[in-house]
Amino acid sequence: MWKDLLPIGLASSSGGYRRFAWTAADTDCRAWFEHQARSRGLAYEVDRNGNQWAWLGDPAQGDAVVTGSHLDSVPDGGAFDGPLGVVSSFAALDELKARGATPSKPLAVVNFGDEEGARFGLACVGSRLMSGQLTPRNARELRDADGVSLARAMEAAGRDPLALGRDDDRLARIGAFVELHVEQGRLLAETPHAVGVASAIWPHGRWRFDFHGEANHAGTTRLEDRRDPMVTYATTVLAARKKARLAGALATFGKIAVEPNGVNAIPSLVRGWLDSRAADEATLAAVVEEIERAAAERGERDGVEVRVTRESFTPVVEFEHGLRDELGKVLGGVPVLPTGAGHDAGILSQDVPTAMLFVRNPTGVSHSPAETATEDDCVAGVAALADVLEGLACR
Repeated sequence: MWKDLLPIGLASSSGGYRRFAWTAADTDCRAWFEHQARSRGLAYEVDRNGNQWAWLGDPAQGDAVVTGSHLDSVPDGGAFDGPLGVVSSFAALDELKARGATPSKPLAVVNFGDEEGARFGLACVGSRLMSGQLTPRNARELRDADGVSLARAMEAAGRDPLALGRDDDRLARIGAFVELHVEQGRLLAETPHAVGVASAIWPHGRWRFDFHGEANHAGTTRLEDRRDPMVTYATTVLAARKKARLAGALATFGKIAVEPNGVNAIPSLVRGWLDSRAADEATLAAVVEEIERAAAERGERDGVEVRVTRESFTPVVEFEHGLRDELGKVLGGVPVLPTGAGHDAGILSQDVPTAMLFVRNPTGVSHSPAETATEDDCVAGVAALADVLEGLACR
């Protein structure tokens, strides 16, 4: 399975992956998922929000145990973030079959659409729509860098954007959702354990900072006469790093758009996207407020207007303690660790009991071609996931 999936969306220039929602690479990933489902005799379906499902047993029975993750990527992302969870889910079902385990509950593997938000700027679109945390109208109006709407992209891929919306019937089927993911950090690398259990997801969000200045000639405009939004933006980036460090939080400006974007032109507009995360919501709110204040103060000095728009926010997620403790019991005292990364499991936690397993990442690198996990640790992750599924669905 792993070798079949690896070539899809691979960018030869970077060695990373560009599997963006509703593109040709995404279509190929979806075809791969469907093939894996049908080759095992699983019931395959696509829900109203474009998420893919592979069912073992009758989903109408309810109290289903679901596992899976996503197949899309960030720009030039690694091979493991998302796909490891989906591949491991199919492999875990194979392992249950090899053990002769007989499920007493329905089991399902899911591929949630557009988890990374690389194309349309909002993460976890598939699970947000399913849980009602994103309205159909707002979803359809999302646009990529070329101005293509999510609705138009879905139509081009053969899906109906008018069908989007909260899926109460499907949510009611799920008794538990367990997502396996490569660890995005090095906590497990400092232990003898290949697998860990997630305790919580830090609250996090995305904010768009618009710095409005005045376009002018780079070769004829005196420095003191400039209203240069790039200067204000650059100062804000440095301020964000300082504010986050002092608070023990995280703040990253990882995306930028410039107008008119000419080498010999002072920009009229610089638009930067802030990703910020912290251990608690109060700290996160305080850090973002301080970054906004620093931007506004510098903008006043530079003659630049600063506008801030919150594009998304996910509150702290405490994974359901009973399910989390059950995983720890089944796996025999593996480490329990928090994460600063958002996941579909976090989105679904408001409606169904969710939990996560992490597979050791020796480098700690994520969202990069350097992201990795050893084959032995991946196999250990499959065995752990199979143990969990057997404990939850085969008793």
